[in-house]
Amino acid sequence: MRFLLLLLLCLTPALLRAAEKTNFLVIMADDLGFSDPGCYGGEIETPNLDKLAAGGLRFTQFYNTARCWPSRTALMTGYYPQQTRSDPRKGKLPDWARTLPQCLSPLGYRCYHTGKWHIPGAPRALADAGFHHSYILDDHDRSFYPKHLSEDDKPLSAVEKGTDYYTTVAFADHAIRCLKQHAAQYATQPFFSYLAFTVPHFPLHALQKDIAKYRERYLLGWQKLRAARYDKQRKTGITDAPLPDAEPEVTAPSGNASILEKLGPAEIRNALAWDSLSPDQRELQSVKLAIHAAMVDRMDQEIGRVLEQIKSMGQLDNTVIIFLSDNGASAEMLIRGDGHDPAAAPGSAESYLCLGPGGSMVCNTPFRRHKIWTHEGGIATPMIVNWPRGIKEGGVLRHTPGHLIDIMPTVLEIAGGTTPLPSGAPPLAGTSLLPSFIKDVPIARDYLFWHHEKNRALRVGDWKLVSSQTDNNAWELYNMKTDRTETKNLAAQQPERVKGMAARWELLEVEFTRQAGEDPASPPPGQKPGKKGVSR
Repeated sequence: MRFLLLLLLCLTPALLRAAEKTNFLVIMADDLGFSDPGCYGGEIETPNLDKLAAGGLRFTQFYNTARCWPSRTALMTGYYPQQTRSDPRKGKLPDWARTLPQCLSPLGYRCYHTGKWHIPGAPRALADAGFHHSYILDDHDRSFYPKHLSEDDKPLSAVEKGTDYYTTVAFADHAIRCLKQHAAQYATQPFFSYLAFTVPHFPLHALQKDIAKYRERYLLGWQKLRAARYDKQRKTGITDAPLPDAEPEVTAPSGNASILEKLGPAEIRNALAWDSLSPDQRELQSVKLAIHAAMVDRMDQEIGRVLEQIKSMGQLDNTVIIFLSDNGASAEMLIRGDGHDPAAAPGSAESYLCLGPGGSMVCNTPFRRHKIWTHEGGIATPMIVNWPRGIKEGGVLRHTPGHLIDIMPTVLEIAGGTTPLPSGAPPLAGTSLLPSFIKDVPIARDYLFWHHEKNRALRVGDWKLVSSQTDNNAWELYNMKTDRTETKNLAAQQPERVKGMAARWELLEVEFTRQAGEDPASPPPGQKPGKKGVSR
């Protein structure tokens, strides 16, 4: 008995310390535009996200990598994707790479994943990444009846047609189940929950009752909707840069003109002037935006359910909640999965519609371009941080630049420790954002780097160098302090700055490729040698 009392006395302080550790809920949307949430200028109803923003921080210059799988790898590892071979055509992550759960578990954390995974170099969330529970959707073409699912690294049966299954709801259900089990069995341990939605990624699939809510809202057209979002952003201080002109010459980056034969004459592949569209075209484009809005609305509703669960556990004040997107809204237009039935109700399982350049332009307000591009429209994400115990000033903006690579060092610093990286591992590419949680201070860094497909960028201080396959990979130069929306290309006026930044980008590309254990001179599979702008 005496020994038992002594043991309890020794264990109690440790248990109390574990209970006091901060929890984390990281929520990632898929193809969400910068201005889609209401608190970032959108007309979509997102009361739960807006409430998180009102009690926390909104970052105005936070970045992703322009595409889903590299963004998710950067989030989980703290490295640029080029450093970790994040490419579906390549093998596993380098042996030295460690994921957030692998670093948090030794600190006493229980780690849960729900939703999209899509990290090619670590396909199993438990065995390869260290989560304790996981629910993975590997079917990105079906929101109602997905065929490829797994739970705790074990395949699940396809969802039967005719059920009321919808991915967004199912993801929230799983996240809540994990949290309930945590409260019942591991209440003395902190948790890390990664909730990765697959909305509003194409195909545009949403519950009909949610679509009905927005059915008439988007008949105003692209230009008026974009102007309204921009006006709201200016009034709330999110931007003071000029609104760029539309770019009707920019075509959807995926698919080809033949897709219009399957989708019908009401579909278009360019962001043309709204008044130039036929009545049928305006009808379809407004319906697609309504479905997109319904997907975001439902995601917000399900986030609300997860937050209620954390609140019921008495842990809401002690949880850092981070919300962001893996890339900008998508201009892609293609048909996959079960194909597209023109007679099916838009947004139903039998339809396969994509937002396209016009709708994407609205969602990415005030920026240019879309997902895949490394112009701001492709890489800028809304980021909300809410942490009642650690953030005392709510409803404020943070203008310091940040990147997905910063999430890992930020989480580890708040968690109260770091896990030593293996021999041969380069230093984490990211920097802790914790100082900016207290005050809008600059986060010291040498640069921010991007390379996806043939799109490249480098940001050093207020200067951004960027090129795209759309513009023959010619370097453009912008001053982010005065021209965040990239309307004035200064490359011709400052050729020496362009030359110096371009040389630095090339050196970084070579160095990152070497760190990944690859030959910098060798192109990726399927790419001809010597071709510039290749994603490595």
